[in-house]
Amino acid sequence: MTQEASRRNFLRSVGVAGGAGMLYSAMGALGLAPVPDARAEEYRPPRKSDFTLTGQSGKNGRKVLILGGGIAGLATAYELGKAGYDCRILEAKDRPGGRNWTVRGGTTLTDLDGRTQTASFSKGQYMNAGPARLPQSHVTLEYCRELGVPLEVFTNQNANAYIYHENSAALAGKPVRWRTAKADAYGYVSELLAKATDQGALDKDLTAADKERLIAFLQNFGAIKGKADGFAYTGSDRRGYSVEPGAAFEEGTVLGPVPSLSDVIGSGVGQRFSFEFGYDQAMLMFQPIGGMDAIPYALAKAIGEDRIIYGAKAMEVKDLPDGAEVVYKDATGRTRSSRADFVVAAVPPMVMTRIKHNLGADITAALKYPVATPVGKVGLEYRSRWWETDEHIYGGITPTDTDLATIWYPSYGYQGRRGTLIGYYNFGANAVAYSDLPHAERVQRAVSRGVKIHGEKYRTELDRSFSVAWHRTPHIEAGWVGWPSQTGPEYKLLNKSAGHVYFAGDWLSHVIAWQHGAFTSARKVVTDIHERVMAA
Repeated sequence: MTQEASRRNFLRSVGVAGGAGMLYSAMGALGLAPVPDARAEEYRPPRKSDFTLTGQSGKNGRKVLILGGGIAGLATAYELGKAGYDCRILEAKDRPGGRNWTVRGGTTLTDLDGRTQTASFSKGQYMNAGPARLPQSHVTLEYCRELGVPLEVFTNQNANAYIYHENSAALAGKPVRWRTAKADAYGYVSELLAKATDQGALDKDLTAADKERLIAFLQNFGAIKGKADGFAYTGSDRRGYSVEPGAAFEEGTVLGPVPSLSDVIGSGVGQRFSFEFGYDQAMLMFQPIGGMDAIPYALAKAIGEDRIIYGAKAMEVKDLPDGAEVVYKDATGRTRSSRADFVVAAVPPMVMTRIKHNLGADITAALKYPVATPVGKVGLEYRSRWWETDEHIYGGITPTDTDLATIWYPSYGYQGRRGTLIGYYNFGANAVAYSDLPHAERVQRAVSRGVKIHGEKYRTELDRSFSVAWHRTPHIEAGWVGWPSQTGPEYKLLNKSAGHVYFAGDWLSHVIAWQHGAFTSARKVVTDIHERVMAA
């Protein structure tokens, strides 16, 4: 018993002197806690044993009020709850998730302009109005595993999807298959580089052996001919087929004719390929089966539904000498107040700026510093999956230079009777232009653009629809935010506590607009609070 007391005193002293990080290391060295692998995403959630092993078991009942039941708010409550913190979430909407929102039949939205929509999607059909894809490197997948959220592949890039430019210098108004555009762009670039290499343009940079290896690579990379034929790009089956190869004597007809080098450059299609190289956009990607909102609902269940107060609109946040207080209106309109040891404001900054507080003018100015980004989406349900049956497109995205920005084909329900695609996913001025219209006119405008790519079936097969303008959605008011600078005092200030008040959200990360940013921001705040409590 004496040895145990001494050990607790030692660990308490370590925690006071060095914070929770040093405490965890000491506990690991003593064999009292597992030591996590060192990696970029290193994180150790707080545990009840952190208190009991240091003789501070009375502290694990600390109360935390969380404003906002989006991913950051839910993750904060979930992680702190592992150590026994008494967390309560005040959420203005009637559901968890914030921008993680899956629209199904019966879903209703009244926007800031007073316009109401009720979705009528068929059973099994849905649109992920907010986040819709999960990169393999993101911590979001760890939570899906931990919470038991089943996943399926999200097809982010599809060789059979199109690139559509109607404002280009060449080939305007002609949908081009992604595979065809890539074959032509890679082919001509390879031809030019092979010729330049062979003619000595790179002699200062390459040895004779290097030149041979580079040309061999380019012949494979671009499907170009050999030196005897001037390294010419003349097309190949990489472009696709106008007649598919088949049985007996049907060897297929390779798609043609090949456009000129000038037309390929003028079309601008090559500018699209960097999309698939993006670290957060590279295949494979994933989505929860049945809708992205499986994640917030799993978090809410793990936290305990009784710990989330829906319809609670925060009115005021007060930092106090011994804690913090939140004044809010509940779903009935009654004004209430609640005190806690800490408050975590996990709401968008443009929403937080309108909540009265005593945190100082610098906090107010910092909250106004990030810029809200308008974002819009429309879900279009069709009576048939014509993009699969007629055009052999199974998932993926078609980028355009129109105000649609992109069209997304569903990565679920393959070969089913019906399907719901995203008819536009746009940002900035284009999102504002669509949001200014009533829903029916948004759909009409979007369909008029889509017909240019897919033909009249894009209009005649349409059955149901639902649109979201995130910048006109109550309690959200943007798709995400952009920081003029994340190295200035504003960003640094909001990543620290303001007394007993903390801020969390994807907007306080370098992974803005991804759930990973919200999760990692929540983890940071959880660690900060836990270290503070352990050292007190």
